[in-house]
Amino acid sequence: MSFEALSPGGLDYLPCRYGNSKVLFRGPRRSLNKPFVAFLGGTTTYGKFIPTPFPDIVEAQTGLTCVNFGSLNGGLDVIAGDPVVREMAVQARATVIQITSPRNMSNRFYRVHPRRNDRFVEASALLRAIYRDVDFAEFNFTNHMLQRLNLVSPDRFEAVLDELRAAWTARMRLVLSQITGKTILLWASTHTPEEIGTDIDADPAFVTRDMIDAVIPLATKYAEVVTASKDAEAHTDGMVFSELEAPAAKMMLGPQMHRDIADTLAPLLKSMT
Repeated sequence: MSFEALSPGGLDYLPCRYGNSKVLFRGPRRSLNKPFVAFLGGTTTYGKFIPTPFPDIVEAQTGLTCVNFGSLNGGLDVIAGDPVVREMAVQARATVIQITSPRNMSNRFYRVHPRRNDRFVEASALLRAIYRDVDFAEFNFTNHMLQRLNLVSPDRFEAVLDELRAAWTARMRLVLSQITGKTILLWASTHTPEEIGTDIDADPAFVTRDMIDAVIPLATKYAEVVTASKDAEAHTDGMVFSELEAPAAKMMLGPQMHRDIADTLAPLLKSMT
């Protein structure tokens, strides 16, 4: 059984596909024959290590059919590039879009995997020209590559940051403009946009308040949920993971954060549908 289906810690994600999409979403697979709310996003929306992710909690609180189109390590490239995801968002009575980092999306400097957006595929000639002293063949993941580029030259890295932020803003505008129904743009993090800064390990890394302000007018609503747990054990309480997965689990938003997100989204969706 694949990792997405059953992690070593024993949580069954019941991965499924919709239509002709090659993207694996969190299951169980839902019927789309009646009105539903679509939830688009990455690992947080998918709910890795979380028995009951926030789309399920919202459904329990509102009675609305909530379909989880979150994907592991998915970014804007999955949302903007997968025709099935776009079609489902257009069909939905409302769509919640989780803000994900621009590091995991293709741009003028590098290309990522179309479904697992954290996977680095190829550097462009432009990026190779800027970083002639870097061997891009050694990178498999965008995070590793960006950390190296920043370490090699923080000054040159500013050009990379500018490109990532510009590409994210343009693609988010495109996504929001293509969804004809009501939308909620969701910021869910342990930090505010002002606190994220240039921390590559933060989530969603590199997204600024100015970027959000630039795309908010295209969304129906904006929701910002920030919860920072000072207790590491409390943060992971209720999560399901193996001992080997513990470091990764501590980096994820915990069950309490998923409840906080649902508590914020539920009344907004009730008022919109």
